[in-house]
Amino acid sequence: MPTQPIDPTTTSAWQALTEHHAALTPDLRGWFAADAARAQRLSLPLADLHVDLSKNLVTDETLALLVQLAEQVGLTDRLQAMLRGEHINVTEDRAVLHTALRRPAGASPALVVDGQDVDGDVQAELAKVAAFADKVRSGEWTGVTGERVKTVVNIGIGGSDLGPVMAYEALKPYVLEGLEVRFVSNIDPTDLAQKVEGLDPTTTLFIVASKTFGTLETLTNARLARTWLWEQLAAAGAIADTDEARTAAVAQHFVAVSTALDKVAAFGIDPANAFGFWDWVGGRYSVDSAIGTSLAIAIGPDGFRDFLAGFHAVDEHVATTPFAQNVPVLMGLLNIWYVNFLGAHTHAVLPYAQSLHRFAAYLQQLTMESNGKSVRWDGTPVTTDTGEVFWGEPGTNGQHAFYQLIHQGTRLIPADFIAVANPAHPLKDGETDVHALFLANFFAQTKALAFGKTADEVRAEGTAEEIVPARVFSGNRPTTSILASSLTPSVLGQLIALYEHITFVQGVVWGIDSFDQWGVELGKKLAMEIAPAVEGDAAALDAQDPSTRALIAKYLELRG
Repeated sequence: MPTQPIDPTTTSAWQALTEHHAALTPDLRGWFAADAARAQRLSLPLADLHVDLSKNLVTDETLALLVQLAEQVGLTDRLQAMLRGEHINVTEDRAVLHTALRRPAGASPALVVDGQDVDGDVQAELAKVAAFADKVRSGEWTGVTGERVKTVVNIGIGGSDLGPVMAYEALKPYVLEGLEVRFVSNIDPTDLAQKVEGLDPTTTLFIVASKTFGTLETLTNARLARTWLWEQLAAAGAIADTDEARTAAVAQHFVAVSTALDKVAAFGIDPANAFGFWDWVGGRYSVDSAIGTSLAIAIGPDGFRDFLAGFHAVDEHVATTPFAQNVPVLMGLLNIWYVNFLGAHTHAVLPYAQSLHRFAAYLQQLTMESNGKSVRWDGTPVTTDTGEVFWGEPGTNGQHAFYQLIHQGTRLIPADFIAVANPAHPLKDGETDVHALFLANFFAQTKALAFGKTADEVRAEGTAEEIVPARVFSGNRPTTSILASSLTPSVLGQLIALYEHITFVQGVVWGIDSFDQWGVELGKKLAMEIAPAVEGDAAALDAQDPSTRALIAKYLELRG
């Protein structure tokens, strides 16, 4: 593997793209009128997904040049290096092997990295998670009073929360009847207070998800949850108010996702009930590891394996499909085109599936924590803009909020539209199929964004001339449409893996390490230094800069 990234701006493909962009006038109306096969040619299969790229602002020449760029920056070598387990996370000297989490049992050739049997380790931990999930689901695992678990509360933050909660919400139709999962992440005490409100402590199981078992927010919330459990059990007469009884209660009502077994034990959790993962799994790539224990309990081990199989299907597609038909590669390259050549700053993800209402929030961490970098993986400054702001809301909610900006604003906002043909809850309003009505909006929005509405078309409707300009839509607003039959565990895995690989492709082109997150660390470190000042330590307060000192002083005044 090269010791330095290839500067994309020095490649012949980049120069050709620059010249191509200067000569290109996007005209989706004209392109479709002149090319009856455009939609068919630019629609590609990805496992169970149908991906239509035809409404993007590209010609065949654009795509060919983008593929050349991928080849010239060494995407193939970088992808293979990741899959082999080379330490492409250079600032932390780690392999990047989230793809190993979803390799099927018995995959060949076996994956051995740094002398470790990765396949064996993954399958052993998956089996442990599955066995525990079965115990909870069957009622074999009980609380201190012998009652089966009815509520699981997952305590984590970042990747230990965003992935599991998004997947749980997406797959609620597959959740075991009578079981609920709640998620606590924010250190704001309101979060925990609201999530435990109304719960029966005798039927509640907490999962504390922290690889190092040292994350400030997670451990603070875990201690608060432990106190709540003790107090509620004692108040209900379920345990005596003794250290021995409290220890037994924690052992029955808490498990961990962590590899810091000494800290797990010190908290009171039996290390036998700790599920681990490895330093080659980044937090934002971890929902398919033991971090997904809450999901495995909710949808069952078989459902979780289907989830993993969806990821793996996309991994196989990426690894074996030529770039010109490789969906994640092409979508990653399209993002490069929009950011670096067309000046886009943001990217909308718009699922026409209410179950995916947390998908955009999940992608915000995946994409922006990965590619929000200003240095390349060798420590040199980047040579291009990097990253974009991902955002979105589901379905027609977004139409009544921010679509105005996408349709008629001055910013170019590429958008991905995601939908399923068969809803989890097919309902009719009289004779009207409500899901069909819903998806009519899905099709209409991408059509309107692509083709717009001319002044002549507005006038033909009899519109008063003075308001014609306000009702003109320029069109040429790029979208990608992604369709699946239904939102199954496998399809959700496919969608997540698709965006994981899109993110990877962009990082390779930009020459950055998409797998570290040092920007997250500084604020966390400063928070620990500032905490004494917030708690009233005068010396710590005096050590702050004038603005911070004044803000803390005001807070202390308001707090009384």
